[in-house]
Amino acid sequence: MTTDRYHWNRTHPGLTGLQQAITPDREMIVNHRMYRDLDRLDRIGVFLEHHVFAVWDFMSLLKSLQRELTCVSVPWVPQGPSTSRRLINDIVLTEESDEIGDGYLSHFELYLTAMAEAGADTAPIHTFIERLRGGASVAEALKLSGAPSAAADFVAHTWDIIESAPVHCQAAAFAFGREDLIPDMFERVLRIEGAQHQLTSFKDYLVRHIDIDGEQHTPMAMQMLIDLCADDEHKWSECATTVRRALAARHELWSAVAEEIARI
Repeated sequence: MTTDRYHWNRTHPGLTGLQQAITPDREMIVNHRMYRDLDRLDRIGVFLEHHVFAVWDFMSLLKSLQRELTCVSVPWVPQGPSTSRRLINDIVLTEESDEIGDGYLSHFELYLTAMAEAGADTAPIHTFIERLRGGASVAEALKLSGAPSAAADFVAHTWDIIESAPVHCQAAAFAFGREDLIPDMFERVLRIEGAQHQLTSFKDYLVRHIDIDGEQHTPMAMQMLIDLCADDEHKWSECATTVRRALAARHELWSAVAEEIARI
């Protein structure tokens, strides 16, 4: 994917260097063998049962950025770069309360609908959410939910970024580990055929993300990253390290899914 697709004409040497540095890692995910094996409903179910945890922690990474770049406490005071403030709030609006049908829904909740429609097991993710509501830590909730181990490992990596990485590294993981990556990944998943009536909501989810992430949210995330790193080479280097680790975690998740679906 190139920035031409985004209809976005800004560039920056730091951003260009980061894109070049992570290209091999990114290509390993975009061309992963897992996609070609999503050829039956039961195998798609395994994918959904793992990936839903990545859908959840995407929202947590997004909200962490909103917390860092805007004021979400009372009394309110202006906080964060004004452009980044606008960008992150715009992304949150869609991800947390998109216009779906006749109402509004988060994309996470849409994904749960897709899972139920496809006959995937939603018990672990529902248990996970209920444990969080009850005050459990993320690590505790993962353990008590019975989440797939590979999904739990992926969330643990994301949570480490949220808890310990500086905001520019969080933004880099969000921009290149999520927004930039999602359209190319989902275009491959969208090629799934068969059981169409059970995959309607799932494909609606995929199409929506290919649209908004490829054409809207990715340029926003790139702009935010430029604002946060500017001409600081050290920050850009830190971002590259964070993104490589995030992409490695994604590759491990996809490989685990591929191994499990190969057994059924």
